[in-house]
Amino acid sequence: MRSGIINIISNRNRDSQNTMHRLIKLFKDAGYHASEEFNPKAELTVCIGGDGAFLRAVHKTSFPTIPFVGVNTGHLGFFQEIHQDDLENFVQNYKHRKYKVERMYLLECQIETRERHFQLYALNEFVVKNQQNQVIHLKVDVEERHLQNFSGDGLIISSSAGSTAYNYSAGGAILYPTLNGYQLTPLAPINTKAYRSLYNSIVVPNDTILDIYPEKRYQSSTLVISDGLEVKFNQVKRFRFDIAQRYIRRLVFNKNYYWTNLKDKFL
Repeated sequence: MRSGIINIISNRNRDSQNTMHRLIKLFKDAGYHASEEFNPKAELTVCIGGDGAFLRAVHKTSFPTIPFVGVNTGHLGFFQEIHQDDLENFVQNYKHRKYKVERMYLLECQIETRERHFQLYALNEFVVKNQQNQVIHLKVDVEERHLQNFSGDGLIISSSAGSTAYNYSAGGAILYPTLNGYQLTPLAPINTKAYRSLYNSIVVPNDTILDIYPEKRYQSSTLVISDGLEVKFNQVKRFRFDIAQRYIRRLVFNKNYYWTNLKDKFL
């Protein structure tokens, strides 16, 4: 059911702010109420900026069920489909429901320390590495079966939606955002007699459980990064990753947008 309320969230960039004011007027002229603060009763949240602004918005609002759409004033803009020169068409297409809705499932990380359990979510990726940017040793299990003893800079656990972000820079595969799977990508792996590490990423189904155990000497110096946000824990025994039941919804107006964007950004 439509409430008539549109959340419009913008970063502080001057171009983004100007775009926000234009968009507020367009939505008001179309009969909507535009809110510059997040309103949980809204029917849509528009995020203005780049992909970083989009990620901050979904984290700050705790991954709500309200659909998101992005207006790109940044550089890459894989989440930001709407161009700032096409705002009028965007508002009219939204008003007449000329879009489809994609579900983007979140990555879940359960952190087990010696005293407590924690839970984190990410849309793009988690990164497990050493706080001092030194080599780290990690034991990796898939479905509770040992896969590898990793030695290197760290490991990226990337969703399909996040495959074109840090994962791609580290040599990981590109997955379509709604594809049923996620991947484990090594950062500068080292192979020795004691540590045998895969050089390439592996893609696993959504229902696969991935466990990462820091060696004892790294249990209080291991860092987990959720969509660029660093979180530190002491005495970590295990990181457990899988695809969560939670998801965000994103509006898509052009079914070919992803492939056009992929070519324009990377080729």
